Amino acid sequence: MSLRVIEAGLMQKAFLTAANRLDEKKEWINELNVFPVPDGDTGTNMTMTIMAAEREVAALINPDMESLAKAISSGSLRGARGNSGVILSQLFRGFTREIKNAESVDVVTLAKAFTQAADSAYKAVMKPKEGTILTVARGMAKKAQELAQETDDILEFAEKVVEYGDYILEQTPEMLPVLKQAGVVDSGGQGLMEVMKGALEGLRGKEPGRIAPAAAIKKTAGTALDEIETADIRFGYCTEFIINVEKAYNDGMEQEFKSYLETVGDSIVVVSDDEVIKVHVHTNDPGLAIQKALSYGSLSRIKIDNMREEHQERINMAAEKKAAAEISDINEENEKPYGFIVVSIGDGLGEIFKGIGADYLIEGGQTMNPSTEDILNAIEQIRADTIYILPNNKNIILAAEQARQLVKDKTIYVLPSKSIPQGITALINFAPELPPLENLKHMTAEMEKVKIGQITYAVRDTVIDGLEIHEGDIIGIGDRGMLASGSEISGTVLETLKAIIDEESELVSIYYGCDVSPADADALLKAALQVCPDCEIELHYGGQPIYYYIISVE
Repeated sequence: MSLRVIEAGLMQKAFLTAANRLDEKKEWINELNVFPVPDGDTGTNMTMTIMAAEREVAALINPDMESLAKAISSGSLRGARGNSGVILSQLFRGFTREIKNAESVDVVTLAKAFTQAADSAYKAVMKPKEGTILTVARGMAKKAQELAQETDDILEFAEKVVEYGDYILEQTPEMLPVLKQAGVVDSGGQGLMEVMKGALEGLRGKEPGRIAPAAAIKKTAGTALDEIETADIRFGYCTEFIINVEKAYNDGMEQEFKSYLETVGDSIVVVSDDEVIKVHVHTNDPGLAIQKALSYGSLSRIKIDNMREEHQERINMAAEKKAAAEISDINEENEKPYGFIVVSIGDGLGEIFKGIGADYLIEGGQTMNPSTEDILNAIEQIRADTIYILPNNKNIILAAEQARQLVKDKTIYVLPSKSIPQGITALINFAPELPPLENLKHMTAEMEKVKIGQITYAVRDTVIDGLEIHEGDIIGIGDRGMLASGSEISGTVLETLKAIIDEESELVSIYYGCDVSPADADALLKAALQVCPDCEIELHYGGQPIYYYIISVE
């Protein structure tokens, strides 16, 4: 079998097959994460990015190359999550820029598209690092240029490009010592190779699988609701709405949501796909169900019926007002000269950020990287011409930068904050009297003085930064790597503190997470005062998951 050109229909099929292969492999890619912390989100971020484009591409009927290129580029660009997702979206952006004006694609066009893809991805990263997905992409681009001079058979061309990509991927541990030490290849590079192999399968004729479309979910929900209508009425208000999912939503969270609804009502149906959650509940207080639902995303199609036919209009209006208020209280504010969007996680940290000036909180962090689209939606909510974005995680900075580049009617500044403590320090040091760009420089300079420690648990055995770590160990992570490892939380916190405290340290702020009791936090504070007798130490409730404690030293 040989193939000389790719028409738009076959290119669409190849992309859909690539997306579904990556989706199938995402958990395996997550396991390639170098640090043994409970995040491992490279596979998830890349999958959510490509699936945002997959939905647009799958909706096209008889596409031409231009409409297909637009769907791939715009869908992945707005859906990009995490550094790996942003880089993948830039690879698609460069690739589609080359093919969009072609009626069909041959090996010469493909070779040019590979080069454009690699160039776009490298330009998107401030300090490109070799031994990563970028290296794999550039290696395949160079091989593609060579092969375009040797063959006009696309299948032969693609097979050899993929083979060479695998070869480059195998070399990544030699380029990055941290990969070699952990005994893994680069996870982003592996994700890219799964995309490539899926596309090749599509070119060979494999039919892409499809995730359940929204229509299928509605049908399922409708069947269940017909049954519910015959149920005995114990609660007065039939409440229905759709949650537009804005963060990670898994089976465990769905069960937690259902369990909560059982405490406020009955006749519960919750069905979902990766975009929406359809909810039905009978309750005496619709506001309680709505308020909980807002923790998962924004709401639409809210419908409340008084099953006892009392005050139906008043209840509908009240519930809608409450939902609108919960979605954002920003709309009640007057326009401001500047605004702040902050990525945070944990109710305590959220309250801290609001208290020091945050206008809009995007829930996200180590395992829930918000997308470019999430950040764009937040920008739309801020009634200010100048907006500062604080990503507070190194894996979210690229998505924030990508959002900044897409906004034309406002001035957006992205602070390169890599942690919650950096974000807090930056926001505290905002000076209204300074011009916007001077403020950016001032806030950045102040946050870079902060040293951090984060305490979590290891999810696998590894040796990293000279420490032998076993699954279940408590580990302390600093700005540049592992600081401590131990068998219990308090001791590891104190070892981490010792590693980041020096004679110039004055203030230590400790934020305890949702899995730490106030009593344990108070006991830790007393022990920390013994370790750092010359420092002022503040203890705050952060409520963050995953990390037992987050430490800031200034």
